[in-house]
This record gives sequence, C-alpha cells and structure tokens, in this order.
Amino acid sequence: MMIFNSFPAAPSMLLASVVALNFLIGTTAFGQSAQAPASDPTNAGKAVFSKANCVGCHKWHGNGGGGYGGDALSLRKTELTRDQIIEIVGCGRPGTGMPFFMRGAYDEVKCHGMNRQDAAAQMPPEGGTFLRPKDIEAVADYVIAHIKGAGEPTYAECVTFFSNTSRVCDVYKTPAQKPDDATASTGKGQ
Repeated sequence: MMIFNSFPAAPSMLLASVVALNFLIGTTAFGQSAQAPASDPTNAGKAVFSKANCVGCHKWHGNGGGGYGGDALSLRKTELTRDQIIEIVGCGRPGTGMPFFMRGAYDEVKCHGMNRQDAAAQMPPEGGTFLRPKDIEAVADYVIAHIKGAGEPTYAECVTFFSNTSRVCDVYKTPAQKPDDATASTGKGQ
C-alpha cells in the first residue's frame, strides 16, 4: 500500500504562488510607472470634489447653479482665499444650504466663531460624509488650481474632468468640433 503525503506539496505550491505574485506585482507596478504621465498633485482634491458630492450643487465645472442644496455659488467667480475655502468646506455656511464636512463642527470646534447653540436656526446642514482635514485642504487646492477664475467651462476641461469623451461634454464643443448635421446623417464628409 502506497501512502501519499500531500503536506510537502502545499508549501511548494504556496512558494510558487508567492513568487509568481511578486513577479506580477513588480511588473505591473513597473509597467504603470513607466507608462503613466506625471500626475497632477490636485487629483486628490478632484476625487474629493466628486466623492463629497460638491458636483451636486456646484456642478463638475464649479459654475454653480441649482442643486438639491439650493442655488450654489460659482466657484469660478469666487474671491475666497484658500483658507476661506477650507473654512467653508469644513464649517459650511450658516443660513445657506452649504453643508459642513468637518467632524465635530459646531460641537467640538467653533465654526465662524459659533457653536451649535449660537448658530441655532442658521445652522448649516451636515454633509453626506465627513472629510479629513487633508481632504478638505485637497479640495481647496483643486478649486484654486482648476476652477477659481477659470472663466466659462470648455470642452477640454470637461473631457479632463470626466477622463474621457463623455457625451456630457458635447454641449461644450465649438461649432468647428461638432459634426455638420447633414454630414453626420449621411455619413459623407471631408
């Protein structure tokens, strides 16, 4: 009768798997770093701008307009400084629909010189998620670098924001970028 001991095979398979995984991780990381362009240091702020749903009221372009929180102000036209943006994202704006995103705002931390009792009926709503201080700073940096003072939104900005040629961006195309209706419908072109 022959007895097979499978125990020695298990460590061998585990070792082979670990070696293969290390090889794959190493080549994947190398391939990505070799091909990826230098990233924008404000990308973290762009991610927070989306994750915290700033786009819900301020829109992707920051021009503001109507949203579920009310008529948001244009971040493109704002004259706020970086520190003021940080305070407003963290503490919200009393008496408006601009929510606060800092944990402990108006409770452990006074905002705009007020606690919850001082704010009373002017208390801003709580944001859908709390942000860490570094995330609040990152979104302020993103607004300063890409939105504040940018003028009207462009097709290129839209494509950059959505990271593709989203159909959402079509409204920002110039007449030269839009196909002629007759050409588009017949398929004939230049």
